[in-house]
Amino acid sequence: MGTPNARPDGRDADEPWRLPAGWDWALVDHLLGRAPVGMALMDTDLRCVWLNDALERGGGIPRAKRLGRTLGEVLPDLPAAVIEAHMRRVLDSGEPLIDLEYRGRTAADPEHEHAYSTSFFRVDQPNGQPLGICYVVVDVTERWRSRRRMALLSEAGIRIGTTLDVARTAQELADVAVPGLADFAAVDLRESVLRGMEPAPGPVTGEPALRRVGQRSARDDPRESYARNGEYVPVRADSPAARCLIDRRAVLEPVLDPESVGWIARDPEVARRLRAVGLHSLMVVPIAVRDRVLGVAHFFRRGSPEPFEGDDLILAEEFVSRAAVSIDNARRFAHEHAATLALQRSLLPHGLPRQTAVEVTSRYLPADDRTGVGGDWFDVIPLSGARVALVVGDVVGHGTHAAATMGRLRASVHTLADLDMPPDELLAHLDDLVMRFVDEEGRGEGGLDTTALGASCLYAVYDPVSRLCTLARAGHPPPALVRPDGTVEFPDLPAGPPLGLGGMLFESTELELPAGTLMVLYTDGLVESRAHDIDQGLDLLGAALDRPDRPLDDICETVLDSLVRQPPEDDVALLVARTRTLDASRVVSWELPADPAVVAEARERTTRQLAEWGLDDIAFTTELVVSELVTNAIRYAAGPINLRLIRDDSLICEVSDATSTSPRLRHARTSDEGGRGLFLVAQFTQRWGTRYTAGGKTIWAEQPIAAA
Repeated sequence: MGTPNARPDGRDADEPWRLPAGWDWALVDHLLGRAPVGMALMDTDLRCVWLNDALERGGGIPRAKRLGRTLGEVLPDLPAAVIEAHMRRVLDSGEPLIDLEYRGRTAADPEHEHAYSTSFFRVDQPNGQPLGICYVVVDVTERWRSRRRMALLSEAGIRIGTTLDVARTAQELADVAVPGLADFAAVDLRESVLRGMEPAPGPVTGEPALRRVGQRSARDDPRESYARNGEYVPVRADSPAARCLIDRRAVLEPVLDPESVGWIARDPEVARRLRAVGLHSLMVVPIAVRDRVLGVAHFFRRGSPEPFEGDDLILAEEFVSRAAVSIDNARRFAHEHAATLALQRSLLPHGLPRQTAVEVTSRYLPADDRTGVGGDWFDVIPLSGARVALVVGDVVGHGTHAAATMGRLRASVHTLADLDMPPDELLAHLDDLVMRFVDEEGRGEGGLDTTALGASCLYAVYDPVSRLCTLARAGHPPPALVRPDGTVEFPDLPAGPPLGLGGMLFESTELELPAGTLMVLYTDGLVESRAHDIDQGLDLLGAALDRPDRPLDDICETVLDSLVRQPPEDDVALLVARTRTLDASRVVSWELPADPAVVAEARERTTRQLAEWGLDDIAFTTELVVSELVTNAIRYAAGPINLRLIRDDSLICEVSDATSTSPRLRHARTSDEGGRGLFLVAQFTQRWGTRYTAGGKTIWAEQPIAAA
């Protein structure tokens, strides 16, 4: 058996290992000199004393010109100062440095930038004295390009499509491309896309209407672009953009030579611009989704000497395709938003109706595009007896459902107002309707839609004869009242629950308003925002109403300027009314006993009053109406009745009694002796109806008055 500390060659294990003669240089020559990666030895002055074949080939400089020289002396296009600083630290500390990455150009390939990974370690003598530095260089250009592509795609995923705005998304595409991929980028979209329309599938032929929507330059040189954002961009039939639109394929023009490239040579203006600016390489990529071309993206190189290559085109196509999805989503949103806004506007009043009880004006501001169209509404509804109803409401949420729900609520309020209900009763019926809406939606195919739940409403009825205003609210902010002397108050009305909760009562409040009082009704978007809470908003509103004698339009503008940021965060509906009163000379009333003999007296009094008002032309029909209404009241009433005439824009006849029996219009048969009274009233008047009060009912009829 051998000795445990003996080696195969018979020498003692503790004896230093020595290579056989001739092996040292063979190892250096074969292992290092012929290694596939670049290697070099630098002395303590960082001058090259040895390099292998791979480093000589990769650098493109003969070995003889590198020996005895520093890195900066032979490769000025590399970041030599930084590399040598790292070498010096390794030489001083003895700590190796692994995988230092840098980029630059070498004599072997001066037209292209390469990426390198280098590692340094110190070479010492047996006594520990440093001899120099050994460094190993590996060309990692492909790894660097792959990493750059991934980083650019990741950046595109983060930065493109942050909003649902078409122009903003297009600009984000240009911003991401510069300077990571190109020195100048421009995005042109079809006109139909900017309007929210979906382009037709297939190639784009003819002369497409494109507009410049986004662009970015690494140098901010206005000469690079031939169009500003928003301007029309002509597309020549033989240009890369035209080919791109027709073929729906990306176009690569590695070298833009004004002399040899046909489409440039045929356009002197383009050739002049390219020469002046130095744009030398181009890619045009279609912005397309689902076989529909939305536009094109242009990428130019100017400062970078390298032309675009196939890999660059693949990269551009990939992140443009991602951007195309975001642009199309923004287009779809714009289309839906426009449709919803059109629906909402069609459901809002196109003009305020003619009435004399109040002077009124309104404003409606839709929310910004990010928030979406809401369900705010307002209304002015003429009522019987020269009265008027003022309404504002707000549906929870935004979008088409909110707008449609608003339309249903507004129509319901109109229907209930035509029944002349007091404000508290009207809100109670509206509450029941909202619960029915929600129940109907819950049984539908789309499942439960709760946009109507929690809707708010303020309903006010003003009577210019009595100057009384009756108000009730359902979860809505209180109105602002500005007295003629400038005093601003927010009346303490019972808040009432939001609509749709059910089983809760609403209360009305009656206020006497002098002529010239301002009534300001609004939705919460006016007084509540991220900038201030509702209490601060009410203070701001009160301050904006300091001069109530101004024109109503001026008051509206002051209020909006003071409280609403542009664009609004939420929909804003604003209704401003200035009260009027009917002069006592235009109203007359008589209390009559429930005696058939009084009918003739009622006709006589009516005739005399019409003569005093100069309305003899309608005396006959008015006598007939008064006769029928008084007769009907006497037949069913137990106590006295009241006859009132109001001369407004129309002549209003009202007969009130203490019963709640509702009259019914009948179509009497030929043989019937009665039953034609209300039928005649309906035939001779413009409109008629019944309203109920705490003390009974009033039957009224209106006749038009000929213009003087």
